[in-house]
Amino acid sequence: MTSRVLVGTKGGLFFTGSGTASEFEGREVRSLARQGSDWWAVIDRSEIWYREKSAPWTMVHHLGDARTTSILPTAGGVIVGTAGAHLLRIGPDGIDPLRGFDAIAGRDTWYTPSGSAPDVRSMAADSKGTQYVNVHVGGILRSDDDGQSWTPTIDVDSDVHEVVFDRASGLLLAASGWGLGVSDDRGDTWRFDTDGLHGNYLRAVTVAEDMVLVTASTGPFTNHAAVYRKPLDAAGSFERCATGLPDRFAENINTMNLAASRVRVSFATADGYVYCSQDAGATWTLETDGLPTPAPALTRLEQLEWRLLDSRADQDRGRVGRSGADFCGGLVVGVPG
Repeated sequence: MTSRVLVGTKGGLFFTGSGTASEFEGREVRSLARQGSDWWAVIDRSEIWYREKSAPWTMVHHLGDARTTSILPTAGGVIVGTAGAHLLRIGPDGIDPLRGFDAIAGRDTWYTPSGSAPDVRSMAADSKGTQYVNVHVGGILRSDDDGQSWTPTIDVDSDVHEVVFDRASGLLLAASGWGLGVSDDRGDTWRFDTDGLHGNYLRAVTVAEDMVLVTASTGPFTNHAAVYRKPLDAAGSFERCATGLPDRFAENINTMNLAASRVRVSFATADGYVYCSQDAGATWTLETDGLPTPAPALTRLEQLEWRLLDSRADQDRGRVGRSGADFCGGLVVGVPG
């Protein structure tokens, strides 16, 4: 079964190879997440939409003034992350704040380089239902009781931009300002891998079979970004992905702009280019270009965002969602075609 890549942008959802929005034309796809064969989406920052299998989309909630940054379906309901670093849960009885997240010790140490309030940037869950929430800049918080209480897991100053849990290996991964954070004990301890990178500033991470891929640069306002890969469970240096790609990218390849399903990998750039690999990042082809990008007034966090998913392949592999694709711009999804 082949897959196409669906890219969520500020102007709607686009299939690669097509300049016509397939759904939500002219609207901002803020976040998209899969729950089995069903889908959840955040449209225009505050509208929560739901689609059961291939049925039409239905708006189920409007969050008012809340600016939503990410969404994560769980067994206990759908968790929504917002600007200001808050969490909401959508359940059968409506929407409730997760007050335990607001009561985390050390919350007053969270910050952003610009001085604005921190945001929930990405979220993930493991096979036991443990939830991980990445705050920028506030580290990664873990909940073992379905969001009632939270424990910090990583140094706040590591500047985490994306959290991913890989079920097959049991590793928790963090794209951070200190390199690739790797934890084999649910975030209690971390190591940071940087060998082979031209810069330690990472914005995105994904896993393709036994390879981990990251996007790296020299800093938040870089003119030199690249994609790298290395074996996930083996020692060794990162290898720069070069075949079929430009020598460098002039801007960071952002949070949720890199995703994989089995050996298929895709990433999107801030200027609307989508590159795809069929061999876990060894070689690449340009899939499409000229897609819409967010307005210049948006922060760098809110560049083109996307996700690649194949429901059967992800279930076989055991990959657990990164919801967050989920910042503005949208995500990319591999769908049967």
